[in-house]
Amino acid sequence: MDKTTLEMELSYDKPNKSEYSVRRSGRPYTKDYRIFFERSLDKVPVSPFHDIPLYNDKDKGILNMVVEVPRWTNAKFEISRNESLNPIHQDNLDKKPRFVKNFFPYKGYIWNYGALPQTWEDPHHTTPETHTNGDNDPLDACEIGRAVACPGDVKQVKVLGILALLDQGETDWKVLVIDVRDPLAERLSDIADVEEHLPGMLGASIDWWRVYRVPDGQRGNGFGFGGRWLDRGHAKKVIGECEDAWKRLITGKVERGDISLDNTTLKDTPGNLDPDKVHLPPDEVLSPAPIEQDLEEWYYVDRDAVDAQKASLEGSCLHVELNVHW
Repeated sequence: MDKTTLEMELSYDKPNKSEYSVRRSGRPYTKDYRIFFERSLDKVPVSPFHDIPLYNDKDKGILNMVVEVPRWTNAKFEISRNESLNPIHQDNLDKKPRFVKNFFPYKGYIWNYGALPQTWEDPHHTTPETHTNGDNDPLDACEIGRAVACPGDVKQVKVLGILALLDQGETDWKVLVIDVRDPLAERLSDIADVEEHLPGMLGASIDWWRVYRVPDGQRGNGFGFGGRWLDRGHAKKVIGECEDAWKRLITGKVERGDISLDNTTLKDTPGNLDPDKVHLPPDEVLSPAPIEQDLEEWYYVDRDAVDAQKASLEGSCLHVELNVHW
């Protein structure tokens, strides 16, 4: 190992002092749990959707990414688009906190999963190649560096490629990124580099997105563009379009629906708040609530049956193996 690589790896292992910190409120794995954001320097409350800038360094193409779900975990945390200042909360399924199930050979999410701030997949816009509309959320990002993140981390990432997932009748883009501090970051500049240096990652990611809903009794997902990863250039084009869509949203030029536009840094926008009048709850670290389902349970999904749209909990395409331990 040369000196430059060694220094990079040692630097990567050190905590990254973030511009943003979080305040946690409520008990994890309950409907009340929230992760609020503030600037570390002056403690000004901020929205991870609207106040954190998309670009950390635009000239170098470095973006900010808000981590919602750490790799290997199951709780479906996400930015709440309809609450003031858009804290992270846990999605619900059947009126209960939602957990993505383990399905062979994957344990939880296989990347650090999150969102690109100041982007919006416009539900009024139809993607010509997929013939479906946007999913009304910030752009999703899958970060493939080696470090496991925490919910609420704000990573600086570079873009590698993009996948057009068709999820429940909506275009739900997945942007592939890597932490710029990762030892592999200098070797990865485009989607072909991922296949060269991380063989199997692209195929596994497509497989994950295709079948992750099946253990909950839903059909598998489809993809646009023939189910292939698109390159960095296409990813940058989509990011630019979603950034423009967010600008129209935050300035009140399009129908916002249930989205909260509250922010503390964007003057002259409809949702701008006086930060001195915003009071976040004190940070509290509580033990997680017990969960009803067994997250050690492993599901086996017949991919051929998924492709034939025959997947169901009662059918032969899905078998459950109980008491599987990691």
